[in-house]
Amino acid sequence: MFLPPPWKIKMVEPIRLLSEDERGQAMKAAGFNTFLLDSKDVYIDLLTDSGTSAMSDYQWAGIMLGDEAYAGSRNFYNLTEAVKDVYGMPLLVPTHQGRGAEHLVSRVLVKPGQYVASNMYFTTSRVHVEETGGIWKDVIVEEAHDPQSEFPFKGNIDTEKLSRFIQEKGKDAIAFLRIEANCNMAGGQPFSMENVKAVFSLAKEHGIHVVMDATRALENAYFIKIRDSAFKNTPIRDILKEMMKYVDTIIVSSKKDNLVNIGGFLATRDNRLFEETRNLVVTYEGLHTYGGMSGRDMEALARGIREMVSDDRHAEHRVRQVERFGMLLHAAGVPIVVPIGGHAVYLDAKRFLPHIPQNQYPAQALTAAIYEKTGVRSMERGIVSAGRDPKTGEEHKPNLELVRLTIPRRVYTDDHLAFAANGIIELFKKKDDIAGLRMVYEPTQLRFFQARFEPLA
Repeated sequence: MFLPPPWKIKMVEPIRLLSEDERGQAMKAAGFNTFLLDSKDVYIDLLTDSGTSAMSDYQWAGIMLGDEAYAGSRNFYNLTEAVKDVYGMPLLVPTHQGRGAEHLVSRVLVKPGQYVASNMYFTTSRVHVEETGGIWKDVIVEEAHDPQSEFPFKGNIDTEKLSRFIQEKGKDAIAFLRIEANCNMAGGQPFSMENVKAVFSLAKEHGIHVVMDATRALENAYFIKIRDSAFKNTPIRDILKEMMKYVDTIIVSSKKDNLVNIGGFLATRDNRLFEETRNLVVTYEGLHTYGGMSGRDMEALARGIREMVSDDRHAEHRVRQVERFGMLLHAAGVPIVVPIGGHAVYLDAKRFLPHIPQNQYPAQALTAAIYEKTGVRSMERGIVSAGRDPKTGEEHKPNLELVRLTIPRRVYTDDHLAFAANGIIELFKKKDDIAGLRMVYEPTQLRFFQARFEPLA
């Protein structure tokens, strides 16, 4: 049965589609990097779901109740209670967004030469670990590296691989174990409840701290509900809270699941980590009762956390809208990552553009071509995002060379997404006309944000 949105539109923002010539000029001026486009030149913005959600009237009402006291804002205590109730975590350190929490956790837990084992990587997460002298280790299941595998839980950690790694390096060489909910770089893929339980048990056996990137944990909980028969009658709120039992600490970019435009936090059961990160947040973010957010931001966040689990229809519609978009492409033969993930549809650039070798940045070239063809902005998630090995300077060459089409929450209709899909389908028919790129400017870190390119032909 088709599920209409569990909300109605109350305010609109005009958007404008530039001509194809204007889009070509804009893309050239941006150095063929969609991050460097002006938003006014973008028709449908599928760059990211980070901070791009539409807030509810209830959240906007909370904005008017901001207590902007420097210390002890009542909105901080409302946020603390919301995190306790929904995530089950008693100790809260607010940050301006998720990477602030990543930074604090890495500063406290990682010593030079130690490893962080994770189900694949995320760009800023890995950089924070490497900045403190740590080493990233991928222990995700092998199915995650295959965009055509239908395995339902491609975000799982390979427990045998993890166990061998612990035995080889020793527990003291491992700073912490990280598990990402709805693994982004694998295509928005969930882990199973069975897997997170097994991983936690293995970690506790060796005395290793477990951190979950719970940024998209709500969507992960939804996938557990529909893919694991043991949870088919369990409310998503309860599945989410069950997931949290099998980690020591969570870090959250609240700009995704939590339905706000700015904000984040770390929450934990570990008193030592709480005390040390609460001290550091004063240096790097703000006082421990606001952490870089205003009072009104914290109130909108507290309400967003409660709102996201108040009705299962919210998560169901959100994920199904992404699925419908992906199926339009899949049915037309456009190569995508399957199963379709929770927050985005991922194009497989290696199969979309088989004539472009990876060192000519096929996913980056595809993002530029999509914009020029449709006015739709997307994001590269391949060799450019993977960056370089900090020791050798060699480019990481991930198995997955993807373009991410990310759906903001409660923003676009199915008509918008059908327009985007139709344009990409037409582009796929003329894929041989797309040329590779060479990089003409490369920042030293997180190069995908600011790198510039030019066509090879």
